Amino acid sequence: MEISLTPIEARILGALIEKQMSTPDYYPLTLNTLISACNQKTNREPVMALDEAAVIRGLDSLRSRRLVWQVKTQNSRTPKYEHNMQAVAEFSSSELGILCELLLRGPQTAGELRARSARLVEFGGLAAVEHSLQKLIAHEKGPFAVELPRRPGHKENRFGHLFCTPGPPADASEAPVADAPEDAAAAAADRIAALEMAVDGLQQALEDLRGQFLEFKQKFE
Repeated sequence: MEISLTPIEARILGALIEKQMSTPDYYPLTLNTLISACNQKTNREPVMALDEAAVIRGLDSLRSRRLVWQVKTQNSRTPKYEHNMQAVAEFSSSELGILCELLLRGPQTAGELRARSARLVEFGGLAAVEHSLQKLIAHEKGPFAVELPRRPGHKENRFGHLFCTPGPPADASEAPVADAPEDAAAAAADRIAALEMAVDGLQQALEDLRGQFLEFKQKFE
């Protein structure tokens, strides 16, 4: 099944999947909460600053393809939104967690995916992540993921999703660089990535609390 998403549509879909898996009690999402989720400064690459009009256009496009539903929940007159990834394929929770991270943060190594998806789904080890990735790559309705060429100065290959055109990235980040980073620079980058992942949990909790507060506040407006 071929699905072509814009970066904004991918961010919306990834945010809906994330909140369903990480904060199910506050899902589906109101428009305001979804905008906040799309514009989070943590667990996002790149960070976006989408306004209401851009998110509504993205939602309308996703709804026209039955990838997102607008729903009304009990005791709430405010429309809410939920994803409909079941329209694509019957993904397991492990596969959905990996796709969520790829939609939100772009290409990542299996190790990064294991660490960053821990807030969504528990993997028994790196082999379990790699198994789910291979299932996405070889899916009978896909492929939905691809293994990317190794970057200069890096030891591990990254994986990307195949929901956005023109497909797997072939930009400057994937192309050979004239001055490949030295081992020391690569090690420094790895340390920075490790520190980033260490604070992700705390920052994610703050962002989720903010979204919950906005939804609670909306009930009294």
